[in-house]
Amino acid sequence: MLNYIWFGMMLIAVLVGTITGNIDAVTEAAINMAKTAVEIAIGLIGIMALWLGTMKIAEDSGLIRIIASALRPITIRLFPDVPVDHPAIGSIVLNMAANILGLGNAATPLGLKAMEELQELNPNKDTATNAMCTFLAINTSSVQLILPATVVALMGAASSKIFITTIFATGLSTIAAIIAVKTLEKMDRFKVDRDK
Repeated sequence: MLNYIWFGMMLIAVLVGTITGNIDAVTEAAINMAKTAVEIAIGLIGIMALWLGTMKIAEDSGLIRIIASALRPITIRLFPDVPVDHPAIGSIVLNMAANILGLGNAATPLGLKAMEELQELNPNKDTATNAMCTFLAINTSSVQLILPATVVALMGAASSKIFITTIFATGLSTIAAIIAVKTLEKMDRFKVDRDK
């Protein structure tokens, strides 16, 4: 679906550029933005390698397990439909820990694994469960205690000035997401008959 959206946006840009006589500007902008994208990507390789290496060291040293055990009481309350000893809880906790540490790219595979494991518990495979919706809301709005590597790489020294506001904003967004998802799951409109 996303491919169709991107293709549609490019097609509209080319058509509008052609109709208005600005096709040269469209072509020049496309080439310049492709160059900028490559420069940003290459610039991020070093910082991503640093943070992913740090994450690996934290995992090997047991720091991730400590964070996971600290978050377990919270996840049990947030996901009452998921058995305490189910592997989905471990993947959810590791995903949350990676997001808290600002390692969004490292958190992605853990999030996909958590959704896979939550789907195994889902009796109605074509409809998301409350646990899946809660996880998606938390994952999307996740608290960031350490600035994301991308922000650090792009903003450099200025990133230290937004540290407190990042924690505050992401904390509030996570609280809002949890309140919204827990409120909506109690509404009759969003209840799903799980016996189908």
